[in-house]
Amino acid sequence: MTKIILKRGREESLLRFHPWVFSGAIANIVGNPAEGDLVSVYSSEGEYIASGHYQIGSIAVRVLSFSGNPEDPDFWFNSIRAALELRKSAIGPGTNCYRLVHGEGDGLPGLIIDYYDGVCVLQAHSVGMFRNKKQIAEALKRVYGSSLKAVYDKSSGTAPYKAGLELIDGYMYKAEGFDASQTVALENGHKFIVNWEEGQKTGFFLDQRENRALVERFAEGRKVLNLFCYTGGFSVYALSGGAKHVDSVDSSAKAMSLVEKNIKLNGFTEHTGYCEDAIDFLGKVKEGAYDLMIVDPPAFAKHRGALKNALRAYQRLNAAAISKVAPGGYVFTFSCSQVVDKEAFALMVFSAAAQTGRKVRIVGRLMQGQDHPVNIYHPEGEYLKGLLLYIE
Repeated sequence: MTKIILKRGREESLLRFHPWVFSGAIANIVGNPAEGDLVSVYSSEGEYIASGHYQIGSIAVRVLSFSGNPEDPDFWFNSIRAALELRKSAIGPGTNCYRLVHGEGDGLPGLIIDYYDGVCVLQAHSVGMFRNKKQIAEALKRVYGSSLKAVYDKSSGTAPYKAGLELIDGYMYKAEGFDASQTVALENGHKFIVNWEEGQKTGFFLDQRENRALVERFAEGRKVLNLFCYTGGFSVYALSGGAKHVDSVDSSAKAMSLVEKNIKLNGFTEHTGYCEDAIDFLGKVKEGAYDLMIVDPPAFAKHRGALKNALRAYQRLNAAAISKVAPGGYVFTFSCSQVVDKEAFALMVFSAAAQTGRKVRIVGRLMQGQDHPVNIYHPEGEYLKGLLLYIE
């Protein structure tokens, strides 16, 4: 196995179990690793520290183990089984969909697996994980046994394409008689059609489960606007909570088609969908037209170089929402940009509120669901942050 030798003093973060080795910390590489190879990391004094996948870029190694052997034939099975055990306490009744593997949060950096009623949708965000897809699929078969209906690889558009790898989405496993069109995801008793083959990410934003349930609690008797609604998760919950009416807005025609199907699937009628740019739509909204707004945009900043412009865009969007919501109304506002930390997000919302001159109170701080655990040694894993605002 290739040895990665660190510069003197650069092992400190690894000794605190942070799962990344940055390229600038490396003094020497003993061997000639290909991207995705398993490598061992040593201190400048030759002491073994960790093993992980080698990659080209600022993050040179993503750590899989600080003690065990990732080459053990049972490594993938044991890791995925441990992840499933953690989910058993996080997933309540009436739910058959959850995030099974959340990268660094489950000790498997570069790997995402979402589960929908027996279907595992896999995304490899590193070359190492991409090269281990077959072993991962086999481990999923062992973990779930006969209850596993399919394994679908949705890695196109993720990081490995930069290494020149051919990324073609498709099924790695299908049980006899499996029909994707018959799969319905249940979340807290609500039904959703999930299109993992053509939808964004793995087809549904599972990280908002607890926040959707909170919207359900606040929606009774209110007129609700769900901006950037995707397939209508927040809309279904708001209607279930007794909202007077819900308007859902998204620029994707495919997403809006699924919104309508999901609303109908759950038996609701007090709903209107708009296939429009959400920011343009909000600009046309009359003041006081809505008592509750959900502002859940896509990531405006995917790297630190875009942070400044992203914060400006978030501020304009939030100022518009705060200025338009009715007195006594609520705004659920979110950012899923990893490079926007909690402090920067809160400061941005403060600036947006001050811009409107309205009296605003924070009544809740929001984050990703329990099936998206954050490794305490890797705080960067807390990517979703949100605030529940009360507007007087």
